[in-house]
Amino acid sequence: MIPCLLFEDEHLLVVNKPAGMNTHAPGPFAGEGLYDWLRHREPRWASLSIVHRLDKETSGVMVFGKTALANGSITAQFAERTVRKQYVFLTDRSPRRRGLIVKSGIARAGERYISSIHGQPAETRFCCADFKFQISNLKLIEAEPLTGRTHQVRVHAAENGFPVLGDTLYGGSEFSRLCLHARGLILRHPASGKEMEFHAPVDFFADARLALRAALIDAHETDAFRLVHGASDGWPDLYVERLGSFFLSRSERPLHDRQKEYVRNLMAGASLFGVPFSGGSAPGEPGKPAVPLCGTELQTGAYHKILKRQVRKIAPAEASPLLVLGRPAPDRFVVRENGIQFELSFNEGYSVGLFLDQRDNRRRLLTGHIAADFSLFNSELKTQDSRFEVLNAFAYTCGFSVCAAKAGARTTSLDLSKKYLAWGKRNFVLNGFDPAGHDFIYGDVFDWLRRLAKRKLLFDLILLDPPTFARSKEHGVFRVEKDYGKLVAAVLPLLKTGGVLFASANAAGWSPEKFLAGVEEAIHSAKRRILRRHYAPQPPDFPMSRAEPAYLKTVWLRIG
Repeated sequence: MIPCLLFEDEHLLVVNKPAGMNTHAPGPFAGEGLYDWLRHREPRWASLSIVHRLDKETSGVMVFGKTALANGSITAQFAERTVRKQYVFLTDRSPRRRGLIVKSGIARAGERYISSIHGQPAETRFCCADFKFQISNLKLIEAEPLTGRTHQVRVHAAENGFPVLGDTLYGGSEFSRLCLHARGLILRHPASGKEMEFHAPVDFFADARLALRAALIDAHETDAFRLVHGASDGWPDLYVERLGSFFLSRSERPLHDRQKEYVRNLMAGASLFGVPFSGGSAPGEPGKPAVPLCGTELQTGAYHKILKRQVRKIAPAEASPLLVLGRPAPDRFVVRENGIQFELSFNEGYSVGLFLDQRDNRRRLLTGHIAADFSLFNSELKTQDSRFEVLNAFAYTCGFSVCAAKAGARTTSLDLSKKYLAWGKRNFVLNGFDPAGHDFIYGDVFDWLRRLAKRKLLFDLILLDPPTFARSKEHGVFRVEKDYGKLVAAVLPLLKTGGVLFASANAAGWSPEKFLAGVEEAIHSAKRRILRRHYAPQPPDFPMSRAEPAYLKTVWLRIG
């Protein structure tokens, strides 16, 4: 269940779209729009169709078709103008009268739209609503667009002297978000013909960045995610994550007063996502569940990590984050991600034990649903007589391995660190899996890939998520941009025909196009064929923008 879901049946999916998310992806390597995110999330949503759109910064009710009948019916209803759309917005200007009907043609003019005799006909009804709030100069306006032109409500409101608050493109005053919301939608059900009404409330004064996370992340299943992603969320050089009952911020320098106050406000919103903090938990004994730290007493604290470039030359104690607000965390504590438990620690150096930007990719392992047209478990590979074999190279604390084990696979986790492999075994135990049923190999990845190939071992899935830079005695220096092709070539002899390769790289300066070209060149050079491909961008809580470009590149490939 996703929090923004309003209604679903055989034919329709209705959601409350958060502000700040496109209806669909604007490009092949951009962040997913809501349509893409939904379609690639659940097999039953693989055939979703867009029947209408909302602007990126507009929130509210959206309907998607799930069947050909629904697509045809809803599209026809929009075309015939029998669908009733109810919008509300805030403005700090006063309309000339309480009720107003605006008719004009709307045409594109650069990044904006304007009323023009050469444009498409558009009609909008406006009405001032009763609205009492402490900011007395704000007016709540109800709008009913009788047509469906791009930016129609925004254009008609602005050109009649009451632009939407936050809509600086059309002369509105600056605000923390564009205060336009699709509050309601009335249509006929495509199968029964029954009239259906869908409504979604709005709080224009809530933090839109947090509202986006709350709309997409089920806090009952996941309590570890990014709350603030740098400049994309309006906070350059500040990254904040919720990790269970604790918070972790990162920047290149100590928190200044305004940043610290914002983190303090995040901590104060303990029940922000509808699920109050439980007090956190510490790892239980092997085979037993995690135990509460202190009953129901709120145990929350904020840590801060100063980002440094020469991480490998810094001792773990110096690289570890420091407590800046609230109560200290235990040496080890547990978070949830998609229902899976992971052990984290603020005392183990630069990383806390889980890379949150891979959450959606780990979920793909849990569900076996890579994308709308891409199932992980090929029926020809997974039979009753053989288990699905997974090799997780650069396994770190074995997050991918645990999810694969949950899906029924047998895993081999390979890493250069004994400490992290031991940590990974504890993650297996946390989730009720016996590590003895899986392999954990310590050593240089390239060396072990050669050894495994000599043993003629084959895997259904190979996971590659290497560090940007690594050094080992056996192989020397590994640099992700320079050596990724060699890594792909080294694993291909271990991948079954028809098997799946997951390739990931954390390199901000490496374009997605060059990353994919390097991976695919290595595959073609090995005389292998790519049967299916799905490029998975950063998850929605790691939004991309011009000010904060994507750094993570991930692709799933079925290879013949």
